Amino acid sequence: MSPEGSTDADVETADRRTLRYQAVGAPSGYPVFLMHGTPGSRIGPRPRAGVLYRLGVRLISYDRPGYGGSDRKAGRSVADCAADVERIADHLGLGTFAVVGRSGGGPHALACAARLPDRVSRAAVLVSFAPNNAGDDLDWYEGMNDANVRGFATTPAEEQKLVESLRLQADRTRRSPVTLLESLRGQISGPDRVVVQDPTIERLLLEAYAEATRPGPYGWIDDILALRREWGFPLAAIRQRVRLWHGAEDNVVPASHTRWLAERLPDADLQVQNDSAHFGAMGILPSILSWLAEEPSLVI
Repeated sequence: MSPEGSTDADVETADRRTLRYQAVGAPSGYPVFLMHGTPGSRIGPRPRAGVLYRLGVRLISYDRPGYGGSDRKAGRSVADCAADVERIADHLGLGTFAVVGRSGGGPHALACAARLPDRVSRAAVLVSFAPNNAGDDLDWYEGMNDANVRGFATTPAEEQKLVESLRLQADRTRRSPVTLLESLRGQISGPDRVVVQDPTIERLLLEAYAEATRPGPYGWIDDILALRREWGFPLAAIRQRVRLWHGAEDNVVPASHTRWLAERLPDADLQVQNDSAHFGAMGILPSILSWLAEEPSLVI
């Protein structure tokens, strides 16, 4: 995985914000939008350009507002990403396309499927959160590591405390991205520790974290706030086929979240993989991309 063969490009939204994106892989391949994690950025991690060429995929990734080269949109919801993706797709002259989201990007991929039913052909969601208001059918925090519990369990009245905590964490990460990775190593499960020990994976994560926080903390802050609040779309509105994947030993986002989603999406395929966890999503991505590019068809 690396960003070779890619170039940055900017597009302006209707409300005069700048969005920065990259497109890599086969220029005539099937277009797939990759929604990055939290925190994350357009630069990865993702498969190498040569892998994307073999898969017949044109992979498009962009910085959500406040990350990297994209202007902030204060108070954004998860659903707001659909208009940004559509703007980039229009700029690139794309008709239909697929979407895939990893971790905090998972709900954003679902938002695109819900809000753009005539353009999104298929969707895939890897190690995703369920809505924070899932209710009694899901113990949202069961199996989640202490760091994420502290981050998401904050009550609305304590939201400012959460914002200040994220501001400090983002500033530390901007100055030294390795501090975030070291913090993660103390919280993640065994399979994930093995993955992040790989020098290539480590480099890609550090590059992505550095770019995510380069302009400041607000991409990360606004992502967390959006994930905690109403997402802004009903899961029942997603008529496309959706593939869901989760590592069984994930303690960043427990696999119970994806099981909950699978029960509520009209057309979902679920895989929970043993001996894998949160960062296993990077290894499964090429096969997911192959599926997304395979005979795509819209459900109108």
